[in-house]
Amino acid sequence: MKVTRRTFVGTAAGAAVATMLPLKVFAQAKKPASPVTITIADVAGNLALTQGMFEAYAAEKADWVSSFAFTKAPAPELPGKIKAQQAAGKVDIDLVLTGTDALSAGLDQGLWIDLAAHKSELPNLEQVLQPQAFKMQALAKDQGVVITYYPSGPLIEYMPDKVPTPPKSAQELLEWAKANKNRFIYARPANSGPGRTFLMGLPYLLGDSDPRDPAKGWAKTWDYLAALGEHIEYYPTGTGQVMKELGEGTRDIVVSTTGWDINPRALGIVPAEAKVQKLDGFHWVTDAHYAVIPKGVSDEKIGVLIDVLNYILQPKQQAIAYDAGYFYPGPAVKDVTLEMAPQESQDTIKEFGRPEYADWIANNPLEVPLEPKQLVEAFRIWDEKIGAKKG
Repeated sequence: MKVTRRTFVGTAAGAAVATMLPLKVFAQAKKPASPVTITIADVAGNLALTQGMFEAYAAEKADWVSSFAFTKAPAPELPGKIKAQQAAGKVDIDLVLTGTDALSAGLDQGLWIDLAAHKSELPNLEQVLQPQAFKMQALAKDQGVVITYYPSGPLIEYMPDKVPTPPKSAQELLEWAKANKNRFIYARPANSGPGRTFLMGLPYLLGDSDPRDPAKGWAKTWDYLAALGEHIEYYPTGTGQVMKELGEGTRDIVVSTTGWDINPRALGIVPAEAKVQKLDGFHWVTDAHYAVIPKGVSDEKIGVLIDVLNYILQPKQQAIAYDAGYFYPGPAVKDVTLEMAPQESQDTIKEFGRPEYADWIANNPLEVPLEPKQLVEAFRIWDEKIGAKKG
């Protein structure tokens, strides 16, 4: 059974048939002497989008991979675990699927191999990736490959029966939170996609002096989050809990993204009638998932992993990333339409997607997330100034 989110389980999507994009001619990765077992650690809920791709690879290339072993972990915990394994000379994680959080932490600590040495064995990423996904690729510093992409948020999600007139600006959201104590919530940014998207989106919403510099350019953002925090009961450690509380009626407004809006409604975690709202001055903060290889993985397995990356960047495999809307849209490569996705995905998006998303994506600015060092700094400041006040 395929994992659809950190805490939700759904059904595996089947493969879709599509014509491959033309890839550059690249050197063939070296085939192993015998099939290998690959251990994949997912700290981003990415297997919801890609597990079917890996399983298809194992089925088609049994002479390369005997099996994939999948594990999950919270993003803040994995870098320390890998660093300890590297220090002991016993790395047992071959591939990490991560968002910008653990990607950034690993870059900061020097955990990932440099894929520039394997450039000739990979497709031309500028050629095959969507333009905005290729901008996200720059954040990897040649130490990872974008495998899924979406415009993300930040959005607010609410129950219309509880909130008939939703806030339309950051200031109105603060006023609503004051008037409705403990009815608004978001998760700790260091391990929540919507949490960190909200964190990085606020400087644009508030007109801060430098949205790219959390230490020196976010005075309005830090003041706003401190004021908002006075009316928040606690910060969950993951987005799954946030959506569960919205669905149960414990909270009336939460921070969301396109995928975290669609998928929990499709799974029945959040009522289908929930609505979303963008705030005045809205800029999308885009997001992506990356595949990174820890230092210490054997050369033989690295060769296999390069071949795997080539495989999952094919449009036929990328179409699986539509899934049940978790990372909507999801595909990182160009020209992968919903019609190419498994029928189950098509049906889910048609029922639970929102027609306004196409307009919002086309007509609002799209910003890449902070550079890795700045993102790590933003998490640190939030933990110290905001999160620590709730223990």
